[in-house]
Amino acid sequence: MADLTRTDTDQGALLPRTGLRGIAADFSSDQRAFKNVSWGKAMMWIFLLSDTFIFGCFLLAYMTARMSTPVPWPNPSEVFALNIGGQEVPLILIAIMTFILISSSGTMAMAVNFGYHHERGKTAALMLLTAALGASFVGMQAFEWTKLITEGVRPWENPWGAAQFGSSFFMITGFHGTHVTFGVIFLLITARKVLRGDFETGRRGFFTSRKGSYEIVEIMGLYWHFVDLVWVFIFAFFYLW
Repeated sequence: MADLTRTDTDQGALLPRTGLRGIAADFSSDQRAFKNVSWGKAMMWIFLLSDTFIFGCFLLAYMTARMSTPVPWPNPSEVFALNIGGQEVPLILIAIMTFILISSSGTMAMAVNFGYHHERGKTAALMLLTAALGASFVGMQAFEWTKLITEGVRPWENPWGAAQFGSSFFMITGFHGTHVTFGVIFLLITARKVLRGDFETGRRGFFTSRKGSYEIVEIMGLYWHFVDLVWVFIFAFFYLW
C-alpha cells in the first residue's frame, strides 16, 4: 500500500505519494521482500552486483581493444592448443577447465540442498569436492599461464600479433582466477566448520552463523555460482571469439 500524506488544503484527506517517492514508499513497505533477508545474504548480493560491474568493464575493455587495434588478433585456437600425440589439439585444456568449473557448480548446489536438511556429512563432503574441483581449475590455469609465458607472451607484447592480447589475457583470467582461489579457501574453512558441528551448536567464531542455520553454505553457493557464470562469459568472449 502506498504511503499516505496529509495536504494543507484538506486536513482530513490522505493522498498517496506520487512519482519516485511513491515508488520508494511502495517498495519499502513490502515486508515480503525484506523482512526475512539476512544481512549476510544481502551483503553477498551487493558484492556480486559490484563485481558484475567490474567484470563487465574488463570484458568491454577487452572487446574495445580487440576491435580497435589495426594489428591482427591472435587466433585462440592456435594460441591455446596443446600438442597431444604429435598433433595440435585446439582449446582442449580450456574445454576441460570449463567442464570442471561447471561441474563444481552442480556439487555446490547439492551441498546447499543437503545443508537445508542439516545433513552435515554430505554437505561437508560436497563442499570439499567443490573445493577440489576449483583447485584443479586454478592449477590448470597456472599451467596455461606458464605455457604462454614460456612462449613469449607478456602484458605488453606477444609473438602472434596484437600486443593488447597479453594484457587482456592476464588481467581477465588473473582476476577470475583470484576469485576462484579465494572461493576455494572459504569453501575449505566452511566445510571444516560443518564437519566440526559449529552450525549445530552455534559455536562462536569466524563465519559461524546462528545456531541451527546453514545459511553460510547458501551464501558460499551464491558466490560460487557467480564465479562459474562469469567464466562462461570469459570463455565465450575470449576463447571462442
